[in-house]
Amino acid sequence: MDTSSLEVLDDKQNHSACRIRGNRTPQSQAMKSAATRPLSVRAKANQTVGRLNEYAITVVRNALHKRNLDIVRNPYWVTLVRTLGWLNIDTILDVGANIGQYGSGIQASGFRGRIVSCEPLPDAFAQLEHRVARSPMWTALNTAVGAENGTVEVNVSANSYSSSVLRVTNATVDAAPQSRVVSSVMAPLTTVQQLVETQRIRPERTLLKVDTQGYEASVLEGAGDVLKEFAAIQLELSLVTLYEGQALFHELDERLRNTGFELFSMEPGFSDPATGRMLQCDGLYVRAD
Repeated sequence: MDTSSLEVLDDKQNHSACRIRGNRTPQSQAMKSAATRPLSVRAKANQTVGRLNEYAITVVRNALHKRNLDIVRNPYWVTLVRTLGWLNIDTILDVGANIGQYGSGIQASGFRGRIVSCEPLPDAFAQLEHRVARSPMWTALNTAVGAENGTVEVNVSANSYSSSVLRVTNATVDAAPQSRVVSSVMAPLTTVQQLVETQRIRPERTLLKVDTQGYEASVLEGAGDVLKEFAAIQLELSLVTLYEGQALFHELDERLRNTGFELFSMEPGFSDPATGRMLQCDGLYVRAD
């Protein structure tokens, strides 16, 4: 064996020895040194601030939990506005607006498009109209929305927002006593199809939001062929019968899927305070194409 061969062999043995002794190559030694290097003053300060922030959040959250409240990241309204932007939606047809809670919430979260809100109850509409007056992009209409044009009797609940064309069931009153019916009013009745025409709404750039306390199927029926043209549909979905004769979650879900929509997201809604069972939720559907 010549001298050069011996040198190569010697190099290989030395390299193997390095590996056997724990890969203590110059590169690994540098990495180990960096890992054990003491933290800088700034890094230690950042760690301390981070721990204090988490501690403060925990303390506040625990205090709120005792009062049946919470703090959340990415709240529903902010996430919804982000989704509407992604879908290029610049109009909301708000069916069942009550006093404008939905419109106010979505505007406060950054939505700058047009809102057309429909509310049949005179007292609730008066408050809605007051809110709308402060926003040039928001229109309020004193009307119920259903399967046909005309008039309809609305059952008025003690808490107003549980009011419906349909009668509440015992299950609803048991879970929410303020949903009991205290009176009734007659209201004008229109359809989604009529609203699209009279308000010059472009369905392909519009979210159809329906919160009509069990009357959702009739609202969808009144949309006719226009229904499939909406960019998205947001429905209140009941898991149990809360209003007499209402369509439940699985029925409305099947109807929208058969119309060309798919379920995009869900938001927990009304639950039984005694058992924690979810009774209603909101479902956001977008066009499957």
